[in-house]
Amino acid sequence: MLMANPATLRNLVERYETLRSTHARLGTSESRRQLEDVSYTLCVTTGTRTVTDALSVAAAQLRAVSSTGPLSPAPGPAEVQLTA
Repeated sequence: MLMANPATLRNLVERYETLRSTHARLGTSESRRQLEDVSYTLCVTTGTRTVTDALSVAAAQLRAVSSTGPLSPAPGPAEVQLTA
Protein backbone atom coordinates (compact mmCIF):
# COMPACT_ATOMS: atom_id res chain seq x y z
CA MET A 1 0.00 0.00 0.00
CA LEU A 2 1.27 3.45 -0.90
CA MET A 3 1.52 5.99 1.86
CA ALA A 4 1.44 9.75 1.48
CA ASN A 5 4.28 11.87 2.75
CA PRO A 6 3.40 12.28 6.45
CA ALA A 7 3.84 16.06 6.40
CA THR A 8 1.55 16.32 3.37
CA LEU A 9 -1.02 14.09 5.04
CA ARG A 10 -0.89 16.11 8.27
CA ASN A 11 -1.33 19.33 6.27
CA LEU A 12 -4.38 17.91 4.50
CA VAL A 13 -5.99 16.85 7.78
CA GLU A 14 -5.33 20.26 9.32
CA ARG A 15 -6.68 22.02 6.24
CA TYR A 16 -9.81 19.82 6.30
CA GLU A 17 -10.45 20.63 9.97
CA THR A 18 -9.94 24.36 9.38
CA LEU A 19 -12.22 24.41 6.34
CA ARG A 20 -14.90 22.34 8.09
CA SER A 21 -14.96 24.93 10.87
CA THR A 22 -14.94 27.81 8.39
CA HIS A 23 -17.81 26.32 6.41
CA ALA A 24 -19.84 25.68 9.57
CA ARG A 25 -19.35 29.33 10.50
CA LEU A 26 -19.82 30.96 7.09
CA GLY A 27 -21.83 28.47 5.07
CA THR A 28 -20.92 30.10 1.76
CA SER A 29 -20.69 28.38 -1.59
CA GLU A 30 -16.95 29.19 -1.63
CA SER A 31 -16.34 27.61 1.78
CA ARG A 32 -18.34 24.55 0.66
CA ARG A 33 -16.29 24.23 -2.55
CA GLN A 34 -13.01 24.48 -0.65
CA LEU A 35 -14.18 21.87 1.87
CA GLU A 36 -15.27 19.55 -0.96
CA ASP A 37 -11.89 20.01 -2.69
CA VAL A 38 -9.83 19.15 0.38
CA SER A 39 -12.19 16.27 1.22
CA TYR A 40 -11.69 14.81 -2.25
CA THR A 41 -7.90 15.24 -2.03
CA LEU A 42 -7.83 13.62 1.40
CA CYS A 43 -9.82 10.64 0.11
CA VAL A 44 -7.59 10.22 -2.95
CA THR A 45 -4.45 10.55 -0.85
CA THR A 46 -5.58 7.86 1.58
CA GLY A 47 -7.22 5.59 -1.01
CA THR A 48 -10.65 5.86 0.59
CA ARG A 49 -14.14 6.88 -0.53
CA THR A 50 -15.47 8.78 2.47
CA VAL A 51 -14.02 11.56 4.60
CA THR A 52 -14.66 9.52 7.74
CA ASP A 53 -12.59 6.66 6.35
CA ALA A 54 -9.93 9.06 5.07
CA LEU A 55 -9.52 10.66 8.50
CA SER A 56 -9.30 7.25 10.12
CA VAL A 57 -6.63 6.03 7.69
CA ALA A 58 -4.72 9.31 7.99
CA ALA A 59 -4.71 9.07 11.79
CA ALA A 60 -3.44 5.48 11.65
CA GLN A 61 -0.69 6.36 9.16
CA LEU A 62 0.39 9.39 11.16
CA ARG A 63 0.47 7.36 14.38
CA ALA A 64 2.63 4.73 12.66
CA VAL A 65 5.06 7.36 11.41
CA SER A 66 5.25 9.30 14.67
CA SER A 67 6.35 6.15 16.46
CA THR A 68 9.27 5.75 14.03
CA GLY A 69 10.75 9.25 14.21
CA PRO A 70 10.38 12.87 13.13
CA LEU A 71 8.54 13.91 9.99
CA SER A 72 10.36 15.25 6.98
CA PRO A 73 8.96 18.41 5.40
CA ALA A 74 6.48 18.01 2.57
CA PRO A 75 8.06 18.40 -0.86
CA GLY A 76 7.46 21.70 -2.60
CA PRO A 77 5.74 21.77 -6.01
CA ALA A 78 9.07 21.76 -7.85
CA GLU A 79 10.25 18.73 -5.89
CA VAL A 80 7.31 16.46 -6.68
CA GLN A 81 8.07 14.10 -9.54
CA LEU A 82 5.41 12.06 -11.25
CA THR A 83 6.39 8.96 -13.15
CA ALA A 84 4.34 7.07 -15.67
